[in-house]
Amino acid sequence: MAARRRPVRTVRAGAEPDGWATMTRPVYVHDLDALAGQARAIRAALPQPVELLYAVKANPDAGVLRTLAPIVDGFEAASRGELRRLAEVLPGRAPAAYAGPGKTDADLAAALAAGVHRIHVESPSELARLGALATAAGRSAQVLLRVNLPVDAPGASLVMGGGPSPFGMDPADAVACARRPPAGIDVRGIHAHLASGLDAPLAATVAAAVVGWAAVEVDAAEVDVGGGMTVDYTDPDARFDWEGYGQALADVLDRHPGVRLRIEPGRSVTAYCGAYLTEVVDVKRSYGEWFVVVAGGTHHLRTPAAKGHAQPFTVHQRHGAGGPRTDGGPVTVVGQLCTPKDVLSRSATAGPIGVGDVLAFAMAGAYAWNISHRDFLLHEPPHFRTGDLRKVAAEWAARPLGT
Repeated sequence: MAARRRPVRTVRAGAEPDGWATMTRPVYVHDLDALAGQARAIRAALPQPVELLYAVKANPDAGVLRTLAPIVDGFEAASRGELRRLAEVLPGRAPAAYAGPGKTDADLAAALAAGVHRIHVESPSELARLGALATAAGRSAQVLLRVNLPVDAPGASLVMGGGPSPFGMDPADAVACARRPPAGIDVRGIHAHLASGLDAPLAATVAAAVVGWAAVEVDAAEVDVGGGMTVDYTDPDARFDWEGYGQALADVLDRHPGVRLRIEPGRSVTAYCGAYLTEVVDVKRSYGEWFVVVAGGTHHLRTPAAKGHAQPFTVHQRHGAGGPRTDGGPVTVVGQLCTPKDVLSRSATAGPIGVGDVLAFAMAGAYAWNISHRDFLLHEPPHFRTGDLRKVAAEWAARPLGT
């Protein structure tokens, strides 16, 4: 089925504001007030017993972490680098969870040293190594066993479980580990992140299946059902149904009283609170198609290349800009890389776009700069700012061309 196309909005620049620093390259903007509002709304939609962890991998920006710290119940890290980032930004606050495949002994030792509340274990051999390290350190490691359950997730954008997978243990292995853990291990329950891109009804169905299995098969006191809540890049105004999901989780807890339930959203928390702003450097027509060339590209914002979508954007027109301008028809927005794969948005419906106009790419607050191949061609990195996304874009567009 063809992807939906949304018209790209065009905003005309107004009077030049005071206090705007000259920008010479693209800029990421994080709206931390909007982020706090989003996180509070999620927290309010969840039943109180459900613990809300933020998956740091989605966006490890220091301002993002500090904004979320008083709202979420904890943070999930998936590398020693993320453990270090949390220690630097939020000293004295131990991560709630440490996860990820392929943990080395050094990774496990770092998690123990950081005082991580729950280590998510991926395999029986990883559990044995962790037990030996914990015993040598004279302590007990509190763990959740990651299980790969055969749960169907039709419509998911990314599947990590339900069949052969490098993630987690087969159910029989998880049961065996829970019943006969090695020395140094305290098995607290089950972790299962089986898919991403789930709408609320499907996410609730998966959560119910995981909790039900964990309660029956291992008598789990704690269950972490991961994240994976859908974010629709074709419809920037759409949102995951947190209220419906929260009610469904309340029903799950009613059926399994006493279970301590956690979720780990990432993208659905921060995606809407970030934007990537850049300036048009060239406009050209090739074999009847318009191409808009911008400063930067997918080495700054890899999300559309990684997800295979057209990144939504708003056009902020620059007064006094000369040079070529598109005719208002569909355009393909590309960056500065020497590859035809450097496409930010393909066949986007937009008004006229000219050199000097500012394009504000929305939904750039998750899996954006942090997953980008930033060293390719050794271009300059983007700037970073905080503030209202629309206001910052309008301020840039109001500057004279070339400043």
